[in-house]
Amino acid sequence: MAIRIHVPSDTTAIALGADELAQAIAERAARRALDIELVRNGSRGLSWLEPLVEVGTAAGRIGYANVALEDIDALFDSGWHADNEAAQARAAAHPKCVGLVEAIPYLNKQQRLTFSRIGIVDPLSIDDYVAHGGLQGLRRALQMAPAAACQLLIDAGLRGRGGAAFPAGIKWRTVLQAQADQKYVVCNADEGDSGTFSDRLSMECDPFGLIEGMIIAGVSTGATQGHLYVRSEYPLAIARLNAAIARARAAGWLGPDVLGSGRAFDLFVAKGAGAYVCGEETALLESLEGRRGIVRAKPPLPALAGYRGKPTVINNVITLASVPIIFARGDAFYRDFGMGRSRGTLPFQLAGNVQRGGLVELAFGVTLRELVFEFGGGTASGRPARAIQVGGPLGTYLPPSQWDVPLDYEAYAAIGAVVGHGGIVVHDDTANLAELARYAMHFCALESCGKCTPCRIGSTRGAEVIDRLRAPEQDAHARTRHVTLLRELCDTMLHGSLCAMGGMTPYPVLSALDHFPEDFGLVAAGGDAPYEPERSAAA
Repeated sequence: MAIRIHVPSDTTAIALGADELAQAIAERAARRALDIELVRNGSRGLSWLEPLVEVGTAAGRIGYANVALEDIDALFDSGWHADNEAAQARAAAHPKCVGLVEAIPYLNKQQRLTFSRIGIVDPLSIDDYVAHGGLQGLRRALQMAPAAACQLLIDAGLRGRGGAAFPAGIKWRTVLQAQADQKYVVCNADEGDSGTFSDRLSMECDPFGLIEGMIIAGVSTGATQGHLYVRSEYPLAIARLNAAIARARAAGWLGPDVLGSGRAFDLFVAKGAGAYVCGEETALLESLEGRRGIVRAKPPLPALAGYRGKPTVINNVITLASVPIIFARGDAFYRDFGMGRSRGTLPFQLAGNVQRGGLVELAFGVTLRELVFEFGGGTASGRPARAIQVGGPLGTYLPPSQWDVPLDYEAYAAIGAVVGHGGIVVHDDTANLAELARYAMHFCALESCGKCTPCRIGSTRGAEVIDRLRAPEQDAHARTRHVTLLRELCDTMLHGSLCAMGGMTPYPVLSALDHFPEDFGLVAAGGDAPYEPERSAAA
């Protein structure tokens, strides 16, 4: 019987040489006349171990981390390909061996629901997908009345995973109840936040899960057409989605008669044009319709007048990819994870200055300290962590005093922060928060669609005010005036912008100003001297 050797095929692994590894493994096996089956699986999300090659054994899949071309001959010599006790004992002694992958603490401690299949299945194998629980949710949805399906999602407590955290089931029910001759489902896959990659992993490693979620959304709301709006920087995700959609269509999942149910739903991929603002749902719709991505005023809401003026469900990738397990296992199963009004799990993404970057799916309620230090292993530099940004480039910078606040939508709102898409970027004590605050304003100025004045002008003026505030020749009185002006400017942007682009830009600025005033040349709270890195590190 052939031994299965799994080589990951996501963007991260490919960038680190996984394609060349797969080819070399096949060549070495053929040269040695060995019977192996090479499987291009997705990634487990353990980014610091990539390329993580796994070998199937009777005991489970054994992992070999950071495998390079020069390691392959030694691995075959060790007997990694032979499923017998003696050979596996020799292979386990190889320095690249990390043992049973499922037993790696980083993975073993997670609560993988949405990401239960990634890294395990061949992303484009329908048989693999079905064997690992695929289609169970869709089959149940097809047996339910649409109103009951929407209610099940409401009862499960699933909220949008894109940032606003609006209850997905209520959005679906609004579209269901709208009167129209055509309805749509649109997936926002324009994942543009810094430090985020869960959407990419979902699309590249488990595309059928997202497809199933979109079909369920369609049959539950009366929509017969779906569109996946994917950022242009994700060419592999686009190619994999197109391939998976073609296979799903051939298998009868898509088309005029979904799984023989008599209900129609079809799905198409659209490539984004690279604008950050198109992550905002109405700007996305403008782009999807072939126009420049500019934010629309609301009302009307997209659920009533969205794509081409018709009722439209707009959810992001993780929201839709979470749907199949809810329908397969029931609302109570999903609701039992999490806390308060934040139910279920979220794939947190560890990035920045962190030792073990990657994806960690856990129930709401975990803390930053647990994620960054227990899973992430602290900073990659070995220096003390100083600030952690949560929620993308326009997310709040949290100081150590707030790292024990549970990651929960309401708990974070109470401290002026956002959970957002679950992106976590770590900075050590060499980071200058005033520079990062200025970058937020500059980023907004570059990416603003320009429709509303607070965002278009406020971001440009904000960068200028921060420059003046940080100028060494400023006296205390001038700094006080600049701080007052900056806070008033942030207040205008926060409450006067049409969308979250301008409305959230103040978050990183104000948090940096509040928690790290020394970086702006201001006197630290309770102190009488400027910030000194050495003294701060010692403290």
